[in-house]
Parts: sequence; structure tokens; C-alpha cells
Amino acid sequence: MNDWPEGWTADRGDGNARGYGRGSAGAQPEGARVMRHVQRPAAPQRGSVPPQQRGYDQDYAEPGYDSGYNTGQVYSGAGRGGGGIPPQGAPYRQPGPAPDWRRRIKVGSIVVLVAVLGTAVGTYFWADSKVRREVDLSKVIERPAEGDCTTYLIVGSDSREGMSAEEKKKLHTGSAEGKRTDSMMILAACSGGNTMVSLPRDSDVEIPTFVGSESGKTFPGTGRRVKLNAAYAEDGPELLVRTVEHNTGLRIDHYAEIGFAGFAGIVDALGGVEMNIEKGFKDQKSGADFQAGKQTLDGEQALAFVRTRYAFAESDLARTKNQQKFLSAMASQAATPGTVLNPFKLYPVMGAGLDTLVVDKDMSLWDLGEMFFAMKGVTDGEGTSMNMPTSGSNGGNLVWDKAKVRQLVKQIQNDEKVTVSDQ
Repeated sequence: MNDWPEGWTADRGDGNARGYGRGSAGAQPEGARVMRHVQRPAAPQRGSVPPQQRGYDQDYAEPGYDSGYNTGQVYSGAGRGGGGIPPQGAPYRQPGPAPDWRRRIKVGSIVVLVAVLGTAVGTYFWADSKVRREVDLSKVIERPAEGDCTTYLIVGSDSREGMSAEEKKKLHTGSAEGKRTDSMMILAACSGGNTMVSLPRDSDVEIPTFVGSESGKTFPGTGRRVKLNAAYAEDGPELLVRTVEHNTGLRIDHYAEIGFAGFAGIVDALGGVEMNIEKGFKDQKSGADFQAGKQTLDGEQALAFVRTRYAFAESDLARTKNQQKFLSAMASQAATPGTVLNPFKLYPVMGAGLDTLVVDKDMSLWDLGEMFFAMKGVTDGEGTSMNMPTSGSNGGNLVWDKAKVRQLVKQIQNDEKVTVSDQ
């Protein structure tokens, strides 16, 4: 009688019961349940996705049973940065070419250049639209011949345009109607060096024949002599240019005027202007109260500094010298990379200046830039700053030294180095 289950056999020859199958010590596999051969899958072709693999555990193990059987499949370097076969179910990515950094840098540079050019063009048209071209120099008659230098007549007016009552009080400007010239200077931009010549407002000058800027009527000259600032008060910038040209013989190419509010606004937009005041002074009318030494002036202080005249024995002559010093320092500071390359500073500075800047109809932004850098050049020691040479006074009016004035004008007209002194 066979006690073994069907399909099982025993070798009794050695006296030991040896069975084959589960729990046996025999070397032969089970006859009824032969373990299926698991073949290692071939490596997938480049670019293909490996087929899903089923291991022994999946075919034969009961749910939840982990036999610990390993299919033997090996992934070399699979995963991030690896070059082997990706894990089961992961997409296979074919390695791409190395990035072309030279091309990327080239494209990036082009993008930056386009952005910079676009900003520059936009800034140009924005600034150009704000310039007030209100002075018509074509109305000026009997003009001198053109010289080799470009000459600018720069005027600081006492215009209170756009100022509130509180601002007028704070800046000590008063509330007078209309506008008068508070400072005047000729700036000659020459290849041999720039020259800035202040014209005292009390200068004794002759009003020549002129054509009214508004009426178009001709007013014949009568030899009438007045203070220079009276010409501006009588018929504005056009008569002022006509009077300066008649009394100097120097042609004025461009005219630029700025009021109180614009001047103070530019200084504040710059964050103040550093000045070295050699001797302290006070002036109740202008609001000046300065100690000697290096200090940074804000808009209110700057306006007081350039307007003060009664605190000095030389009165208007001392004031014009201070005006030159301050304008040169302001131009030098505004031309630094920290201002020019910083839009958060550049735009407020330009906006503050252009809002109240009045120029002639032929003045371009390029001409304004030349004027600005010519002023800076005087500060950097590349030019000369001086008052118009005087030889005395006439009833309180300063009389110009005619011989020195002729020599000065001739040197500017011929683009020669200025050697004339105002002493």
C-alpha cells in the first residue's frame, strides 16, 4: 500500500524515506508543480520604453505574501543624472546635446542691448516732450556774426510759477507778480576750454532798437541806459538777448531759463549738493544762514545761497561768484554715474528741471546736454569762470571795462584760450 500522495514517490533503498516535493530533501523538482523559468529581459532598444515585468512573487505568491524573490533585473545609474535603464514605468529620455553657452550669451546680450536702447529712446521722447521751447530768437534783429564756439545765455528768473503760498514762504521768494532775472551768465562751449561769464544784474547797458516780441512793433533806440535786468522786465528773453548782443558784440546761440521752483526741485531730486563755504554768512531777505565748512545744501538752502547779495560788501559781484560755484558743483554732481545710470534719480532730476525750464525754439536735447557738460567742465578745471570785467560804477550801475570786454569777446569768437581777468 502506497502511503504517499498521488504523484509522489519514495526511494526506500537506503532505508530512509526520501520524498520529492515540498519539505523533501531530494534534489529533483516537484513533478506536479514545476517552477516556471524566469528569463531575464533583454535590454530595451534606445529610445523605447521597457515592457512591464512580472516576477515570481506576482505569478505564484498569494496576495500579501512576500517571498523575497529578486527577479535579478539590475538598473545601473537609473534615476537623476544616471545613464542606465530607467525604473519600471519611467519614460526613457535620450540625452540631448550640451548647451551652447556662447549662443546663449550672445542672445542675452542682444536682449539687454534692445532693452537699453528702448529705454534710451523712450527717455529721449519723454524728456523732449517736456521741454518748453517758448523763446523765438528769430525776432532778435541786427545780430552779430556767428563765432567758433557755441554760446548760451543762462538765466535764473524769480518766477514763482507753480509755487503754492506755503512754498513761497518756505523759500523766501515773496509773492511779486510776473518775473525778473535773478542771475544771468554767458556760457561759451569752446574746443580750447569752456568759459562762464556772469553778467551782474546791475550792469549799466544801452537798450538798442528792437522789435517787440508780442507786438512785432519796432522800438527805435534812444541811447537809453538801464540796468541789465530791466531789459528782461521790459520785453522778456528776446530783448534781453538783443541787449546782451548789442553791448558785447557776442552772438548768443541758445537761451535757457529756470525759475525758483525748478532750481530747488533739481537740488532736492539730487539729494542735495555738496558745497565748501569758505566763510559763513546770514541774510534775512534770502533766508541764508550758513556756517563755514563743507556741507550739503538742500533746495531751500541752495536757493538762499545763490540769491544772497546784501550779506557781502561786493553785493551783486559776490553773488554772481557764488552762483557760478553752485551751478558748477550741481552740474558736476548730476553728471556722476550714480545719477545718470540710476533711473530712480535721473528721472526725478530731469522732471524737476524740465518742468520749469524755458529754452529757445531751436534748442535740442543734444544742445541741453552740451550746455550741461560745458558747465561741468568749468568745475573740473577745464575752463574759466569770471565776472564781466568792470571799471567802476555810474549811479549805482556797474560799468563794464570796454577794452577787456572786447578782448574777451574776441577770444571766445575765435575759440582761443581766455586770458582776460575780471580784476
